[in-house]
Amino acid sequence: MKIATFNINGIKARIEALPAWLEAAEPDVVVLQEIKSVDENFPREVFEDRGWTVETHGQKSFNGVAILSKRPLEDVTRGLPGDDTDEQARWIEATVMGDKTAVRVCGLYLPNGNPAPGPKYDYKLAWMDRLKTRAEALLAAEEPALMAGDYNVIPQAEDAAKPEAWVDDALFLPETREAFRRVLNLGFTDAFRARVQGPGHYSFWDYQRNSWERNNGIRIDHVLMTPQCADLMVDCGIDREVRGGDKPSDHVPVWVELDA
Repeated sequence: MKIATFNINGIKARIEALPAWLEAAEPDVVVLQEIKSVDENFPREVFEDRGWTVETHGQKSFNGVAILSKRPLEDVTRGLPGDDTDEQARWIEATVMGDKTAVRVCGLYLPNGNPAPGPKYDYKLAWMDRLKTRAEALLAAEEPALMAGDYNVIPQAEDAAKPEAWVDDALFLPETREAFRRVLNLGFTDAFRARVQGPGHYSFWDYQRNSWERNNGIRIDHVLMTPQCADLMVDCGIDREVRGGDKPSDHVPVWVELDA
């Protein structure tokens, strides 16, 4: 079972690039972030005509997450628990039925948090506290589960081409990285770092300042797996070349292959 996460930065802008990548990469399940569309305006037929089941949790002009699946989905839920007043569409999860076992797949778009300090950063840290609570519940279930998406977190200096440029940014502040480690240290595995070590591996390049051409990137799209899920991992990778395609997102897909 190949599961990918992809911040597409607008479904309308990526309406040609996304299907092209899906056909080339052949994932079984994809969690999308920043669809920037309300549910009723998401172009479902483009994907359903290609055999995909589509579940969305949209929001006008901003945020928005979705799951595309070639496999049956069960128990789809929307919204990160813990704050009934939170109206931002940043979380969706479902159980995916594999050939051997079911996997709980959670797609997330963690708040950016800039400018920091400030209310947006306070919201980011509070959201990460809620994420930790949900992560604890996933672990308690003792079943294969993963949380994949745009975390807007640069975990370590090696995850940025120029870490010194990010020291005052909400993505790299010590409090942000500590909150990320609190989730990871519960017992989750960072899928990519379990397979690949060292600097130079990124999932985001800004549109400005020739960042892609200069490889001035950061790794902020992550797949965190429960122990039961990590035991199933066969491979993990970043589809870096997608960033050089026609009308690309500023993010690229990150995927994990499971023996499920």
